[in-house]
Amino acid sequence: MVAAVVSGGSVAGSGKGSDATGAVTAAVDVRPAYTVGDPIRVLMADDHALYRRGLEMVLGCEDDIDIVGEAGDGLEAIQKARALLPDIVLMDLRMPRRSGTEACSAIKAVAPATRIVMLTMSDEEADLFEAVRAGANGYLLKDVPGEDIADGLRSVMGGQSLISPTMAGALLSEFAALSRASEARPSMQVPRLTDREVQVLGLVARGMGNREIAGELFISENTVKNHVRNILEKLQLHSRMEAVMYAVKERMIDLG
Repeated sequence: MVAAVVSGGSVAGSGKGSDATGAVTAAVDVRPAYTVGDPIRVLMADDHALYRRGLEMVLGCEDDIDIVGEAGDGLEAIQKARALLPDIVLMDLRMPRRSGTEACSAIKAVAPATRIVMLTMSDEEADLFEAVRAGANGYLLKDVPGEDIADGLRSVMGGQSLISPTMAGALLSEFAALSRASEARPSMQVPRLTDREVQVLGLVARGMGNREIAGELFISENTVKNHVRNILEKLQLHSRMEAVMYAVKERMIDLG
């Protein structure tokens, strides 16, 4: 079963990316906000055509998931994401021309509201951390059942960051290591969050979703979403997992 370990999401806005020639292009993502019940538009990116066919068969059976395109390498994934503005890119980690993490960073620039879920064979902790730093909203191993992938996509669109159960412990261990390392170095200037934003981020780090945070703080879910959006904008990050890792590293929150 896929485990949601940290409530997650991404923030829509504008950014810059590189086209096929390497030129920098500005991106303004003006698509309507996703609402529960809308079809989830998915772009598949994997250099193995047979795996893409199998994934298409599995996800094609889901009434609320539409496969809007596919890519066979990282550069093509960036180009397709810019053209199609999918809700989610389901992407392999190791691909020709551009790696999954390189493509992830570029897609976040050209399509800021697009969520990215890595679907890979790699259970290396370094790959997980690199994907999180690149802005990935999820990291799933290819051995998960097909129906769990579909459920995972729905969870990501609902505001969760997903990690395969076997990798969740590694991420929590990294949080702890970052916290210990931060104690040994002097404080540096970091973007200032309000007391309420720090409070919300601390609850995000404990794995709470928007509804749980709202109940804990006696505020509305919309207010929680606004706080999270402000946090991501101030920290210039894309996902809540990334924000938690940054906050722990910079001693903005204490997981203890």
